[in-house]
Amino acid sequence: MFHDDTIYKSGDLPRFPVVLTEEEWKKRLSARQYRILREKGTEAPFTGEYNENHQQGTYYSAASGEPLFRSNAKFDSGSGWPSFFEPIKKEAVVLVEDSSHSMRRVEVLDSKTGSHLGHVFNDGPQPTGLRYCINSASLLFVPDGEKPPRQIDEEQDT
Repeated sequence: MFHDDTIYKSGDLPRFPVVLTEEEWKKRLSARQYRILREKGTEAPFTGEYNENHQQGTYYSAASGEPLFRSNAKFDSGSGWPSFFEPIKKEAVVLVEDSSHSMRRVEVLDSKTGSHLGHVFNDGPQPTGLRYCINSASLLFVPDGEKPPRQIDEEQDT
């Protein structure tokens, strides 16, 4: 379970280390990725490429290249979106209150860029009881043994 002290208020977000203009994001991301990651969109259920992915590997943020989830934390929630019971490390994501669409939810952001990934709910399996419901378009999957994507801050340093 998450605790209220780990959830930010929408007007009191942390500083994200990677900041790009929206024009830079539009050049970097596909139109679908931009709509989800930068405009807080969502995929229709059962349409994302990773919903039925059962390969072993790591899911990275499509915005930053940061590792977010391992396949051994993925489970079939029946929701139509890739679901995970925990991130690779707590610091990989930022949780934010979300009261949009007349609902009370907790939004999940990429901790490097503040990009929208999905939402987290308290109805997942043990050991955490959490369900990170994540849009496929916000993720890049790399099977075990293959080269991970470059992280955005590495690109800026070159």
